[in-house]
Amino acid sequence: MPFTLSAPVHSESVIKKSRFIGCVEPMAGRAAALQRVAALRSEHPGATHVCWALMAGGHSAANDDGEPGGTAGRPMLEVLRHQDLEGVLATVVRYYGGTPLGAGGLVRAYTDSVAQALLQAHKVPVVRWRALRCVLPYALEGWLRRELDAHGASLVVAQHGDGVTVSLRVPEPQADALVARLNDAGQGRVLWLKDGDAPSGRDEA
Repeated sequence: MPFTLSAPVHSESVIKKSRFIGCVEPMAGRAAALQRVAALRSEHPGATHVCWALMAGGHSAANDDGEPGGTAGRPMLEVLRHQDLEGVLATVVRYYGGTPLGAGGLVRAYTDSVAQALLQAHKVPVVRWRALRCVLPYALEGWLRRELDAHGASLVVAQHGDGVTVSLRVPEPQADALVARLNDAGQGRVLWLKDGDAPSGRDEA
């Protein structure tokens, strides 16, 4: 199961007079990550490098910001991947201290900066949701509302017409079980709708 973070956490270390300021924080996507990196550059105008890695599905990316290729962003990204994180940005601000660390030293420094911050982080499971729509008999509406609580799901909207057309928000791991429960309870009277299907409703609750 993938995890994200509940709040930003930081780390700081000095290696051969170079100062490394690490941060890991929840981040929705690449656009927000780039804004955060730009803000860090403004906060640390004297920094030599602001390296970053984003683990966010198709938006994942890594940037060495002038460090030798593969010594910063990619190792940072691997730390996030190894800890099964999703929707998380790692950044490391480096102030160069005058002593080269070499490629291996840089990889260790950037990796450790992220790992040390993550030691203080509070991880929370990433919940993926599925949207469901169906029409069910009036007699099942009260039963459904009680069943939703048992599955951690919620009723988005209910429209009352010839039947009750409901839109549901269900945690992905629970979705198939809820569909099966509804089908069993409805005994063939539950009609599942696809996106674009028009419900026959007249009011909302």
